[in-house]
Amino acid sequence: MSAPDQLQEEVWQDREIKFDQMPQLLKLRKGEFQIDSINSVEDTKGNNGERGILIVTNLRLIWTSAKYARTNLSIGFNCVSSVNIRTVNSKLRGSSQALYVMTRFNSTRFEFIFTSLVKHSPRLFTTVQAVFKSYETTKLYRDLKLRGAIIRDKELIMLPNEQVYEKINGIWNLSSDQGNLGTFIITNVRTVWFAVLAENFNVSIPYLQMKSINVRNSKFGQALVIETTASSGGYILGFRADPVEHLEEVYTQIHNLWKIFSVTPIFGVEFSVEDKQSDAKENFVPRQEDDVQIMEGDDIEPCLLYQPDGEKEIDREPIYNNELGLAVERLKEGSTIQQLWQIV
Repeated sequence: MSAPDQLQEEVWQDREIKFDQMPQLLKLRKGEFQIDSINSVEDTKGNNGERGILIVTNLRLIWTSAKYARTNLSIGFNCVSSVNIRTVNSKLRGSSQALYVMTRFNSTRFEFIFTSLVKHSPRLFTTVQAVFKSYETTKLYRDLKLRGAIIRDKELIMLPNEQVYEKINGIWNLSSDQGNLGTFIITNVRTVWFAVLAENFNVSIPYLQMKSINVRNSKFGQALVIETTASSGGYILGFRADPVEHLEEVYTQIHNLWKIFSVTPIFGVEFSVEDKQSDAKENFVPRQEDDVQIMEGDDIEPCLLYQPDGEKEIDREPIYNNELGLAVERLKEGSTIQQLWQIV
């Protein structure tokens, strides 16, 4: 019997939003790579008037203040619901177009607004939108899929750069009392099982979502047991080989590929920046490490700065209104004083 094995830490970089982390915690993980680094980008929503650097990776957006490295954001693409371009009022550029990133994390919605301080440079928009689209269309590399359209005529519908290493018949899925006879297809990025009698009864298990794999006793005899990560539902999937002598061979094949994958994981997102325009020299702001100690105080929680309008828990900054002759809270985009007086 094989002992339980666990090889890799669960991936959080594309599945969480983090605020003001220690700079060393923002380092890229295995399989994560930088696609673009855009200098002179303002975090208009939470740090209006402060320029920084926006790094686009295959898993997330990382914004870091040029002045204080501890002021930063990490926005996983799995949390992003939409990416749009709108007009905003920036302290550094005035009225200008900005990138709106709408997100949801832990049942809370957040809104991020990034403004490029380099005039006539579309990189901020084109790069982020293209990488997000690539992320959205490659989820089978990263997400466990049940009963998906992944098999056609008993053959696996291949992903780009996917390679099939083994196709093994006589594998029983033990999810029901009787079990279902099917086939394993083992590739370089996932293990797929589908039923012989109904190919739409299937499961695609990316190596990214495997928490452990082992062989142990069950009421069906020796079984291959794959446990998935909490983010994929925390499934415990059991399989039996017929003949049973093949079980250890199947375990070894999947385990070895999982081990190789854990060293050099493949997330599926492919994008390269071509003809990247260099920012003007005067716009370059080198990143500096803070030389001060951060003291905990009564400052507002950073996440509250990014509440979407209509759900905010803090006030916007006051501005002088010529019409009223008073200082009023800055209106959200598209609103006017006249609209506030109307009775609906």
